[in-house]
Amino acid sequence: MDINGKDLNKIHNNDCVQFMRENIGDCSIDLTVTSPPYDDLRNYNGYSFNFEETAKELYRVTKEGGVVVWVVGDKTHNGSESGTSFKQALYFKEIGFNLHDTMIYEKDSISFPDKNRYYQIFEYMFVFSKGKPKTVNLISDRKNKWYNGKKHIKGHYRKMDGEKVRHNKQNLLKEFGVRFNIWRIPNGHQKSTLDKVAFEHPAIFPERLAEDHILSWSNEGDIVLDPFMGSGTTAKMAALNNRKYIGTEISKEYCDIANERLRGYRGYIGTK
Repeated sequence: MDINGKDLNKIHNNDCVQFMRENIGDCSIDLTVTSPPYDDLRNYNGYSFNFEETAKELYRVTKEGGVVVWVVGDKTHNGSESGTSFKQALYFKEIGFNLHDTMIYEKDSISFPDKNRYYQIFEYMFVFSKGKPKTVNLISDRKNKWYNGKKHIKGHYRKMDGEKVRHNKQNLLKEFGVRFNIWRIPNGHQKSTLDKVAFEHPAIFPERLAEDHILSWSNEGDIVLDPFMGSGTTAKMAALNNRKYIGTEISKEYCDIANERLRGYRGYIGTK
């Protein structure tokens, strides 16, 4: 069983595990970009999810070479961070995924400042792959301050034993280099999105974050999944970048928010 074409470019008001089991065949999804409810930091209309069953289904439906981007953080309870993010990352590895990259999403504002620790402004972006990633489009937008349009001579490198070796290899220094794996992304009102209706959801996924991962790990025409669609950000950015999308959202209220955002975008069908 693959994916019924009628299920594409829709947000399905359903439990993600049940929907994947019943409607998505093995090795059908090119990329998943999602941020699940974690550590009850928000009240998502009282809903919760089964992490382990979700992870197993994501492994089953992901194509060989496909990628899952899992954006999570940890709450602090009784003076200690939960460590849930690390536990989840290790479980993904246990069931067969490679932990291709551990990335950081750095925010530019504070949600819950503490008085006895440094302000928490980041979440983890775990990039899991099913085998070697089949698509890698690394974004090169990091301005190289040494750029002068000329050849650059790398003078030295070190061997494993620490010995310093000189070489005369020349490379053309590029104006822009591949960005680092810490992404500083604006978040909050008028920054995560300009879609006013999206802010009726308690935790908006920044459009730029979703878009940059979609561009990095998929190609046009690929299928992008978000099993926790929320306000519909992943679907919107997939549609704007000529990808097909499929999503689930257990809350009818959040489905309505997402659908209001998506009307008029390429490929939009609606909610099943």
